[in-house]
Amino acid sequence: MTNKSNRQWLREHFSDVYVKRAQQAGYRSRAVFKLMELQERDRLFKPGMTIVDLGAAPGGWSQFVIKQVQPKGCVIAVDILPMDPIDDVVFLQADFCDETTVQGLLTLIDSQPVDWVISDMAPNLSGVASVDQARSMALSEAALAFAERVLGEAGGLLIKTFQGEGFDAFLKEVRRHFPRVVIRKPKASRSRSNEVYILAKKC
Repeated sequence: MTNKSNRQWLREHFSDVYVKRAQQAGYRSRAVFKLMELQERDRLFKPGMTIVDLGAAPGGWSQFVIKQVQPKGCVIAVDILPMDPIDDVVFLQADFCDETTVQGLLTLIDSQPVDWVISDMAPNLSGVASVDQARSMALSEAALAFAERVLGEAGGLLIKTFQGEGFDAFLKEVRRHFPRVVIRKPKASRSRSNEVYILAKKC
């Protein structure tokens, strides 16, 4: 990110209504409001569910989801970046794209079917659009492959991805695995961003 674009991002960030709302409510990121909207509209999470949160840091999604699945629910979060502890959330700091990390997650899940794999992962931006898009699609493909390994018969996948090169092919692949697939653009998503959320359910 250039100094100019970095300054622009900072100006947008600190004047952002969702940033202010997150700070006031004690949430760790503005992204929580995207998930709140999806939960209100699609009723994704219920008490007792097991959720895997990919790209969890700083923890806004995990903060919200653990409240939705209690009592007796479980949230396992993973990120390559550190994340401050959240009550009742199990956190694994590791690179999700490393098979060793995947094996660690499988151990934590302990062969129990997962109800939702949720992913707000995004690559570290290089500033080169084609490179960043390719990295983003690689993360999406890894999340889909993991979901196929762990989801139960009624499980679902919620994944952030970016429209651009490779998006249509990826969406087609998601539809090959899930009979119910919709695309959502929450109000909290910045209008200039090409991010969308793919919501896929097995039934």
